[in-house]
Amino acid sequence: MTLTPYASSPVFDDQSLPDKLRNDHRTKDGTWGLLRVLEGEVRLIFTEPHREVLVTPDMPAPIAPLATHYVVPLGKMTMQVEFYRSEPVLDGDQMTEPSGG
Repeated sequence: MTLTPYASSPVFDDQSLPDKLRNDHRTKDGTWGLLRVLEGEVRLIFTEPHREVLVTPDMPAPIAPLATHYVVPLGKMTMQVEFYRSEPVLDGDQMTEPSGG
């Protein structure tokens, strides 16, 4: 079954990315994020435990509920965050429900 986001952020670029996304923040309990880079690259940094993920147009990054993180643009980029009520699982180019979900 294809998973559809219940909300999406605006598309941001390296100039319009708000400070709140450049600094520690988190999704709500029960909300999964999926960071999609449309153009360029960003570094997604989780703070506890510390982990860095390079996010590109070919490699979106899931963000677990309540995971403290921030985004660092790596040059020119555009990105968007999609929000889901269950964990998004990438299956080719489609987001699908996790097994057993």
